[in-house]
Parts: sequence; C-alpha cells; structure tokens
Amino acid sequence: MMERPRFLKSSADARSHSGRPFRQFAWGVVCLLALFLGLQVWWLVTATPTVAAGPRIIEIPAHLGVLDIARRLDKADIIRSPFGFALLALAQGKARSLKAGEYEIPQGANTFAVLSLLEGGKVLYHPVLLKEGGTLSELARTIEAEGLARADDIVRVGHDPLFLKALEISATSVEGYLFPDTYQFAKGVTPEEMLSRMVMKMRAQLTPELIGAARELGFNVHQLLTLASIIEREAVVPSELPLISAVFWNRLKIDMPLQADPTVQYATGKGRQPLTRNDLLVDHPYNTYRRSGLPPGPIANPGLLAIRAAAHPARVNYLYFVALDERHHKFSQSLNDHNEAVARYRMGKLR
Repeated sequence: MMERPRFLKSSADARSHSGRPFRQFAWGVVCLLALFLGLQVWWLVTATPTVAAGPRIIEIPAHLGVLDIARRLDKADIIRSPFGFALLALAQGKARSLKAGEYEIPQGANTFAVLSLLEGGKVLYHPVLLKEGGTLSELARTIEAEGLARADDIVRVGHDPLFLKALEISATSVEGYLFPDTYQFAKGVTPEEMLSRMVMKMRAQLTPELIGAARELGFNVHQLLTLASIIEREAVVPSELPLISAVFWNRLKIDMPLQADPTVQYATGKGRQPLTRNDLLVDHPYNTYRRSGLPPGPIANPGLLAIRAAAHPARVNYLYFVALDERHHKFSQSLNDHNEAVARYRMGKLR
C-alpha cells in the first residue's frame, strides 16, 4: 500500500502555538489591571454612600502618615479606597502636606475633594459665644460643650498668675477682661490662646477716650471694668445702663454700700439664682451689702455699652432702684420713695 505523506509543522508554527498561553495570560493580566485601575478611578470620583447622604465630621491627629490617614478616612467611610487616596496624594505631591485637625466633609465630596480639604488645612471652626455679663465659669462650660477644652482647664488658666502676668493683667483672674462676642475656634487651640484672643479684643475696646473718662472720675481700668460688670448684671435694657451707673457712682461718693445682688451671687457661687436673707449676710469681699466701695474685681465680663455707662454715668441724683418687671426698674432719690416702689413691686408679684 502506498503511505500517505506526512506534513511536519514548521518551527515557526511550533513557536506560535507555544506562545499562545503566555499571550492569553498577559492579556488577562492587562484586562485585570485595566479593571482595577478603572475601579480605582471610579472610587476616586464618587462619594461613599455615607458622605452622599450628608456631611461627616472627622478628626485627623497630628503626626500621621498618608497611609494612616487613608485608613482612618476609610474606616469612617469617607473614602472608598485607601490605596487610591494614598496613590492620588503621592501623584499630586500632597502626601507630606496633609494637615491635622478636625474637618467637616461636605455632602457628596469625593476623594479629590477630601484630599484638597486636608491639604488646604480647611479645618472646622466652632462658634463660642461669650454673652454680655457672662462669667469665666459660664464661658468654660460653653467651650467644653463644643469639645474644645475641659472647663476645669479654662478656669485654671484664667486664674494662672503667670498667664495673667504675661497679659499684664493686675488681677487674680481674667474675669472682666474678656470681651463678650462670638469667637470661632478650631480644635487644638489651647485655653491660653482662646483667652488671650478675648483679652486682646477687650483691650482694643478700651480706647484712650474711655480710659481718660475713667481717670477723670478717679478710676483705673480695673475699677472701670469692675463697676461695668456690676452695671451689666443689673441692667436689662440698654437705656437704663447710665442710670444704674449713676446710682452706683452716687453711692460710692457718699461711701454707701452698693447693695448689688449680682455681687453676692458671685460671692456665694449661686450664679444667677435668687438670693436668700442668709446669703446677704455672708462675710465675703464681694458682698456689697456688708462692705462699702467696689468689690476686689469684676464679677462678669461687661459689654461695651456697660463700660461706656461706667465711664459716663447719667447726671441724676438717684440712690435707689427696684425692678418694675423683668426688664425695667424704678429709680428713686429718697429711701421713702424707694420703699414705696418696693412695696408696689411686691404687691404686683402677689397678684
């Protein structure tokens, strides 16, 4: 029988057949890499479900590297990929310029926006309101409620002799030297920095004209702020500030006790609570029922209108005043008129 001819594969065909699995593998790797990179890009440009639903607050401690920051953001569900965040930070040259602090991540922010926020150091600021007539203790509680510092630390710094000396305050505390206003503070700001800023703002309000007016009346700045703090706590409507100032000035001239309830509240630590008869008998330097003249220092932090009233009292001869309602007072020159006003006030309360 005649044998059929055999056709042998060429060497080129053999090489082509043997290289096919490698090409398939390489192509698979390329596809997977493309899929991975595409997924990373999608993760970078889209917000997480948590951030898409609303803003988020996160605190970045100091001295964290980019990978630790990425993990912290990922754990809080603020970014979709810690690897993508770190790679983006490195690619943009921002890995070493990310700043510590507390941040509010806006609703819908993607990884690009989060990275820009941390690189720009756009930290979250907390509003701190010190009201006219507010005390250091009340301020301390407000600051603590915002999570900025412990109330005890604020009070401690406010009484620290070295801190007071550095600010050139010749008193036992910063009480009365803090200007009432709304301040914006970021986490990480120290109690010293917060109180210093408030003191500097108060100092800016004490113009040469105000200081000169106080000196003409025989007062220095400390005495001016002390009287202003009492006026601030006694008055409600601004129009009565100069009248209440006049009552206290008239009493000081004749060495008559000021008999100001807020000074006793300060002495007894009762805040703004009503006083009892026993409270009025407390032997304390701040009890102006038992001691003539000004107390040793301010009992609160007065606003600018109260400071101006202390330096510019109304030209009246009033020595007494009593509340007519929650806002207004009845002013009198004589004790008899005052007693009648007190009786009418008490009768009104009984009705």
